[in-house]
Amino acid sequence: MTVEEALPWLQEHREELLQSIREGKYKPNPIRRKEIPKPEGGVRKLGIPTVIDRIIQQAMAQQIQPIYEPLFAEGSYGYRPKRSAQQAMQKVRGYAQEGYTYAVTIDLTKYFDTINHELLMNLLREQIHDKRVTELIKKYLKSGIMENGIICKTEEGSPQGGPLSPLLANIYLNEYDQEMKERGVKVIRYADDIVVLAKSQRAAQRLLESSRKYLEGRLKLKINIEKSKAVSVYSQKYKFLGFCLGKNGSGIYIRAHKKTIKEAKQKLKELTRRNQGRSTRAVMQEVKVYIRGWIGYYYIADMRRILRSWNQWLRRRIRMYIWKQWKQPKTRVKNLQKLGISERQAYQWGNSRLGYWRIAGSQVLGCSITNEKLARAGYYDFPAQYELLHRHLSD
Repeated sequence: MTVEEALPWLQEHREELLQSIREGKYKPNPIRRKEIPKPEGGVRKLGIPTVIDRIIQQAMAQQIQPIYEPLFAEGSYGYRPKRSAQQAMQKVRGYAQEGYTYAVTIDLTKYFDTINHELLMNLLREQIHDKRVTELIKKYLKSGIMENGIICKTEEGSPQGGPLSPLLANIYLNEYDQEMKERGVKVIRYADDIVVLAKSQRAAQRLLESSRKYLEGRLKLKINIEKSKAVSVYSQKYKFLGFCLGKNGSGIYIRAHKKTIKEAKQKLKELTRRNQGRSTRAVMQEVKVYIRGWIGYYYIADMRRILRSWNQWLRRRIRMYIWKQWKQPKTRVKNLQKLGISERQAYQWGNSRLGYWRIAGSQVLGCSITNEKLARAGYYDFPAQYELLHRHLSD
């Protein structure tokens, strides 16, 4: 059933569906397995419920979330109203300013797929006293996964992809949050991304070991010990939600991690490849959509110099794209003359054997395809957007 088909179906079967839920007779359908690539390699396995099951799960989540919100730890930021990854990283920076300059980054192996059903159900029953609700959640956990036409049982886990899954994941790890809070430990968590702060390397190492014991012993989860480490918050080995920290004469500041920057630049390179076969305007629109989203996430980071460098580099990439599209020497000569280049220079450059990248950086293209002309054609001034968003941090 598609989303478009769901409304007519619900209008016709609404009472029947509600009655089956109230009587505890409703049986969820198996979820559909979908794999999406991870930025760092490998795949993330999602479990997509049917349209009707997504609607039911969303309705349940809207009722259950307010029960748990007051119970969640202050350091929990993922999948919660009015909380964000940016706030989580700003909190890490705040702790660093207080002297907590060592971080334990904890990597949980396949967290969503390894949540223990029995432990989770016991936690839910402590706050949700309507047995019909807890039993329906249990049915969703046990509904199975459809892979290649075969239904596989789900004995553990709450697969990512359904509206209930993030909430259940937070409820489960809230046990760890509260345990650390009672011990006076500074923990920032965004879903299954966990960072624990300490004032020394030795203390950080102890916290890594005590966290491992609790998460593996009490919550029956598995820590990837190779990826979980205790490091300085200023180290390049430290990365949290794509961010890291830096320090200069003005104090501690947030940076986009070098790996994050490298991945973003590679994406921009792919979007502006010379062999795309699309109009320049279409390419610039795709670049705009991507970079607006990227800056919308990383705007809290100090990256003026990087963005200025990207701006020059991207304009040159666009000029190269345009030059490639002109293809034939006579077309290049004609277009250069239209853009105000003298006949002699236009002929010289139009017939040049220099590579695309060198020509894109030449004075003749800089003077003919100016920044102003690129802007009128749709080039996005992303450093200006960054400055606007970044400035609001100090307002």
